[in-house]
Amino acid sequence: MRQPWTLLLLVVLAGGGACRQFASGDTDHRIVVWEMEDAAIAPYIDSVLEAFRRLPGNADVKIVRTHYHPEDLRQQFQTASIAGNPPDLIITQSDPAGIYSVSGFILSVDGLFDMSRYNKAAVEAVSQDGKTWGVPISNGNHLMLMYNKSFVHKPPQTMAELFDFCDQRAKEIKVDHCMAFFLGEPYWLVPWMGAFGGWPMDGRRPTIDTPATRRALEFVLELKRRRYVPQECDYNCADALFTERKVAFVIGGDWAISRYEAQLKSDLGIARIPKISQTGRWPTPMVSGAYFMLSSKLRGPKLEVVKRLVDFYTNEENQIGQAKTLMRLPALSKANQAKVIMDDPNLRASMEQLLVGRPMPMATEIRAVWDAIRPLYGRVLSGQMTVDEAVPLMQLDAETKIREMNE
Repeated sequence: MRQPWTLLLLVVLAGGGACRQFASGDTDHRIVVWEMEDAAIAPYIDSVLEAFRRLPGNADVKIVRTHYHPEDLRQQFQTASIAGNPPDLIITQSDPAGIYSVSGFILSVDGLFDMSRYNKAAVEAVSQDGKTWGVPISNGNHLMLMYNKSFVHKPPQTMAELFDFCDQRAKEIKVDHCMAFFLGEPYWLVPWMGAFGGWPMDGRRPTIDTPATRRALEFVLELKRRRYVPQECDYNCADALFTERKVAFVIGGDWAISRYEAQLKSDLGIARIPKISQTGRWPTPMVSGAYFMLSSKLRGPKLEVVKRLVDFYTNEENQIGQAKTLMRLPALSKANQAKVIMDDPNLRASMEQLLVGRPMPMATEIRAVWDAIRPLYGRVLSGQMTVDEAVPLMQLDAETKIREMNE
């Protein structure tokens, strides 16, 4: 699984379709927001909007907020933009910015906001061809190693140490498996690709057919062969195994920290994904975050309202409050060294993982890369295809999809 507003803030929680029409009495101070956050995040969003409502002079603004599943938001926003009736802003991840920007659906935020205030990696993840297409709300959305402290007294720093734990200690504590993660999903394969010296894209060009991809796939197969991980496991499977204390480790995202803390309490530990012993490299998860993106339809007074809201939402006080409440790292550089982060071991560990990650590509071609890797990755995991057979086909399919996309 991430944009902007001014003057009383009446928050209206509303559902509706992409082409929903609003009353003819709408004014420049009616702001329509679509977001794709987990339901648990909604109270935090509303609390910031309510704080904005109480600012002096905010007597006229009305906010209509609608929640969508991430993929539904992507489709609905495109449909509504084509129809000429988009929301004023969306809260989303960085990767849809590629298609939104080339389609003319969103505004470049350069010149509208001081982007130098935000963490460089968070801005890079939403930048392309010299322009920036979103204002970062959080920095992260990255994978990391999470572990149960009742099983693991000291997190492994290398994969050799992790393998030793899985061979010995895991049998003593009688867990179902040593660890779990979303097998078959390319986003969870990328950290291993980086650890072996590769990356799925170079600019707009797919770089899948490499020794690094082969070694990453073989590494995952070795985890399966040794039965350190379940033979099949999607996101919900890995999540349930960890929260039900049936695995010692899970490779999960920063979006799950607050929920895992609520369920495991002081037993939750976080660390970097262990270094690959053969290469000496840390795995490199993709880094992005949550972003505000502004509809290209925004103009005049309404645009000014939206700008003020975005600035308020991402100010230092709210960025620190977000870290406390949601366990998400700030996107505002000034908030990075806040005491709440430095004093919290899990937030500090999340920051350490982020430092060895790499910005997620914003290029629209990344969708073709995911779609090319996913089915063939599944066939490798199921034994229907060898690594050497699958990798060239992944590259070829990605190139074909990109060519078709650009015709």
